[in-house]
Amino acid sequence: MSRYQPRPLQFARFSPQEMQARARALREHLQRRRTVRHFSSEPIPDGVLEDAIACAASAPSGANQQPWTFVVVRDPDTKAKLRHAAEEEERQSYGGRMSKEWLHELEPLGTTWEKPHITEAPALIIPFEQVWGRTEDGQRVKHYYAAESIGIAVGFLLAALHHAGLASLTHTPSPMKFLRELLGRPENERPFVLIPVGLPAPGAMVPDISRKPLDEVMILR
Repeated sequence: MSRYQPRPLQFARFSPQEMQARARALREHLQRRRTVRHFSSEPIPDGVLEDAIACAASAPSGANQQPWTFVVVRDPDTKAKLRHAAEEEERQSYGGRMSKEWLHELEPLGTTWEKPHITEAPALIIPFEQVWGRTEDGQRVKHYYAAESIGIAVGFLLAALHHAGLASLTHTPSPMKFLRELLGRPENERPFVLIPVGLPAPGAMVPDISRKPLDEVMILR
């Protein structure tokens, strides 16, 4: 018996005018998103992160294996431990691991090894890529396109957080092994990114940078 069991697609069609309006509205909304490094301690309303993560988990994935886990950290002590470990790695990176070229590229962003946003933000979301999984009877299962799948899911997550009115930051301390160890995740999970989430601090500043224009990133053939 085939495991392929299709069902009718549920799909909403829009007029050309509404399609353009919806596309333009989302474009303008997402273009207003900025990475934030200064967070208010104001708590996030109940249910908002759950809905945002549910949006992320609706992303397509290789063979529909959904190779992701999203760990939400609110506990101050845990955030402090994560910040300490991240800053230890970042101090080494800024102090010699990074090339002069890489540091030059980072300069317009004003970043340093110090990461106060990890403890200032009311919540952290750490998406983990499940490199492999297990069946119900414990057999190891290969995950296909796991890195691509978690990348798409994180894109969904960032859009959902912005849509909900929250600010976020994608932080990738290198190496990130400490995230799995401090959060007690199993050996098949690999941390993908650390995302502080919350409302911006009053008077928060962001770098004066711009995005590439459309004609530099889109090619028609």
